[in-house]
Amino acid sequence: MLEQQKEYVLRTVEERGVRLVRLWFTDVLGNLKSFAISPAELENALEDGMTFDGSSIDGFSRIQESDVLAIPDPNTFEVMPWIEGNAAEARVFCDIFNLDGTPFSGDPRNVLRRQLDALHKQGFTFYVAPDIEFFYFATPQPNTPPVPLDEGGFFDLTASDIASSLRKETIRTLETMGIPVEYSFHEDSPSQHEIDLRHTDALTMADSIMTFRLVVKEIAAAHGVHATFMPKPLEGLQGSGMHMHFSLFRGEDNAFYDPKDPYFLSPVAKQFMAGLLRHASEITAITNQTVNSYKRLVPGFEAPVHISWARNNRSGLIRVPIPKKGNPMATRIEYRSPDPVCNPYLAFSVLLAAGMKGIEEGYELPEEADANLFEMDDLALSKYGIAQLPQSLNDALVAMENSELVADALGEHIFEWFLRNKRSEWRAYKTHVSQFELDRYLKAL
Repeated sequence: MLEQQKEYVLRTVEERGVRLVRLWFTDVLGNLKSFAISPAELENALEDGMTFDGSSIDGFSRIQESDVLAIPDPNTFEVMPWIEGNAAEARVFCDIFNLDGTPFSGDPRNVLRRQLDALHKQGFTFYVAPDIEFFYFATPQPNTPPVPLDEGGFFDLTASDIASSLRKETIRTLETMGIPVEYSFHEDSPSQHEIDLRHTDALTMADSIMTFRLVVKEIAAAHGVHATFMPKPLEGLQGSGMHMHFSLFRGEDNAFYDPKDPYFLSPVAKQFMAGLLRHASEITAITNQTVNSYKRLVPGFEAPVHISWARNNRSGLIRVPIPKKGNPMATRIEYRSPDPVCNPYLAFSVLLAAGMKGIEEGYELPEEADANLFEMDDLALSKYGIAQLPQSLNDALVAMENSELVADALGEHIFEWFLRNKRSEWRAYKTHVSQFELDRYLKAL
């Protein structure tokens, strides 16, 4: 099968007149990286990989061990539809290896592959469907706040504005690249939009999210618009999340489904949920990796703050959507805290590790918290044993630093580098004097 896919890639490049093939991979923070090769080099790249200087990539190699090998995954090959004609280009995701052929420990895609390989040995496949939110703004100007393109709200039909046209063009491009879209609509905040991708296996979905983020930005930029996945770009309004819908399958059967359970949740599903809840604080630095992420995770804006679960309660961390007509294939859980700037390879890795820990250790799922948790005070929350997610990047890093689960899931290389990088970000933020402080204190104190 692999050889057939390689032949398909080479044939497509020739038939479509592709002039450049971009080899894609990510750094530890989930920034998309690439270098281009000519079609003449592609066959060699597919067989033996391409060497490049890993010391130039954040979180990759040190200077004294700099060279690494990018080996394209031919199953991810796609022609980029926004670059056609004589300048046609294609992209293919790569796995990064050491020169001796062993997987490179600084490659986020290899981290997820390792988690999924262990899962497959237990007979499971991990499926993910993300709801991805983002904003369109006018082209940013120095020292000015973001300017929305519309004043719409939830599900508003804004047929003639540029944002709706951008969203439609984005969906068509995603579909052309083999990334199926399930829903799209205007979100709650002005100029905020959501596109939901149809579920697929976790590795394919991580690749799709990386492609999605580039497609959204490329199409917006082509029309003189700025698209951003920043979690909280507008003060006083809802931020952008990336809710993740999860399910585990054994072959063709949904391992989360139990027709005899009132919620249609199997013991496997409940233990997986219990693992996510118990280890939620430890993994939050990965799913919400910026200082700005924690300005979204506050009460009153529909983002989760409390480590709890319920069926149709959006104030908790985990929601259990009610499947239509008890459809066994649609039974799933929704994890609501991540935001769209996380590295999807690392986020899926730690979320899967937490859920599987719950299954392996037989964790017991806490009682459902079906009240509006935003309306409960700290005493009431304490009575029900409901804790909060970390309230700052620093809090999240402290929880992560003490987590054996996250260290094992990421491996020492990425675990240590991520902590160093994000501590540096927190130090820079902590010493910054903001306009808020100047306005509030300069004259009064």
